[in-house]
Amino acid sequence: MPQMAPLLWLNLFFMFLIGFILFFIMNYFMKMPLKIDPSSGPKPQLQKTWKW
Repeated sequence: MPQMAPLLWLNLFFMFLIGFILFFIMNYFMKMPLKIDPSSGPKPQLQKTWKW
């Protein structure tokens, strides 16, 4: 099996590293952000009465 020069291994490493970075960046930006309806406002918290 032929051996690869160290510079070729380094180029191969950078190629895979750039590929992974682009893959994760594209996955991060694929989801559309959900629009928040400002009229709904904060949801009221229910009061809980603890009876021990």
